Amino acid sequence: MGSPGEIDTGYKIILFDGVCNLCNGAVQFIIKHDKAGIFKFASLQSDFGQRQLIERQIDNASLHSIILIDHNHCLDRSNAVLEIARNLGGLWPMFYGFKIIPRFLRDFLYAAIARYRYRIFGKRDFCMIPGPEFQDKFLA
Repeated sequence: MGSPGEIDTGYKIILFDGVCNLCNGAVQFIIKHDKAGIFKFASLQSDFGQRQLIERQIDNASLHSIILIDHNHCLDRSNAVLEIARNLGGLWPMFYGFKIIPRFLRDFLYAAIARYRYRIFGKRDFCMIPGPEFQDKFLA
């Protein structure tokens, strides 16, 4: 391995808000459409997620964001969502075309949804615990 915190696993890691119902639904959606099996998941609140934030010097305020780690490269907010869509099966990669919209506009929309996600979609008291069929998709 290279520099501290570098992950060279052959898969991409998605850090998500583990208590957010919208985020948990998104994780289940990604698992269903990840035909190549390239994604692994960890909640931002988990020990693994917290270590990734510290090692990459990402502000803990990022708990409002989805973070995609691909080797030692990190994407957040709309860039992470579009990159995830680009790697899914079916027609989902077409959404990557929204990359032509300036990031500040995409992230403005992302921030608006993130700000009200608990109010609209609800919040759990604890992080999602994956069933046995998906245990290998989650990092501790």
